[in-house]
Amino acid sequence: MGNVFCVVCGCVDQASVGVVERWGRFEKIAEPGFHCFNPLAGQFLAGILSTRISSLDVRIETKTKDNVFVQMLCSIQYRVIKQNADDAFYELQNPKEQIQAYVFDVVRAHVPKMTLDELFEQKGDVAQAVLEELEKVMGAYGYSIEHILMVDIIPDASVRKAMNEINAAQRLQLANVFKGEAEKILQVKKAEADAEAKYLGGVGTARQRQAITDGLGENVLNFSHKVEGASAKDVMDLIMITQYFDTIKDLGNSSKNTTVFIPHGPGHVRDISNQIRNGLMEAASANTNIE
Repeated sequence: MGNVFCVVCGCVDQASVGVVERWGRFEKIAEPGFHCFNPLAGQFLAGILSTRISSLDVRIETKTKDNVFVQMLCSIQYRVIKQNADDAFYELQNPKEQIQAYVFDVVRAHVPKMTLDELFEQKGDVAQAVLEELEKVMGAYGYSIEHILMVDIIPDASVRKAMNEINAAQRLQLANVFKGEAEKILQVKKAEADAEAKYLGGVGTARQRQAITDGLGENVLNFSHKVEGASAKDVMDLIMITQYFDTIKDLGNSSKNTTVFIPHGPGHVRDISNQIRNGLMEAASANTNIE
């Protein structure tokens, strides 16, 4: 009687490992490549595990320390450890559910200790806590946790609206502060400019009056020297009469002035000159008394 051989061939893909059993018991790990199995000896390929990185997205709803309900989207990247592929194949029936359960447990243990603002600032700490816990637990089952990413933190819609309103109010308050400072600076500069203009106007008026005084004095001296017997009073009366007629002429030429009735005549001119002279003398006397 001759020997009968029954050989079954199989191929394990790259980035995968095969689990070989003999009579229902684990025998070895089959590396990627071509393999032959002897069914008569109870040897067969029980399954194939991928060693590529897999991603699992977990959405967790929890509450923060300040009683705000949030939804957190956590992305877990994991892979099968090639050397411990038998543990990954036999120990866990559904590894995704196991990972998800531990993520829920860790997140809901850490987030209630933080306020909403602290959660946004320290989401990396939550991810690190999840990573440490999963590495410790899933490593015993032949899985390696590569990365934990807290992809998104989604508060309730009313909370997001309130946060946006608070932010808008703060920015509006800051804008009003800057606007007030700008208006203050504008008012100060305007006041400084007005004061400077008044000062320069006063200086100009003083110089104008000084020039008029100097000119009148010079005219009186010249006229007195050229016209014999003319006193300074006569010269001042003549200048007053001249200025009086110039004023009447300006009033008549101006289109914006209405009719003005004034006393007219040589006697009235002399009275006007006397009034002006008396006013100047009184002002000079008052200044002398004040000093």
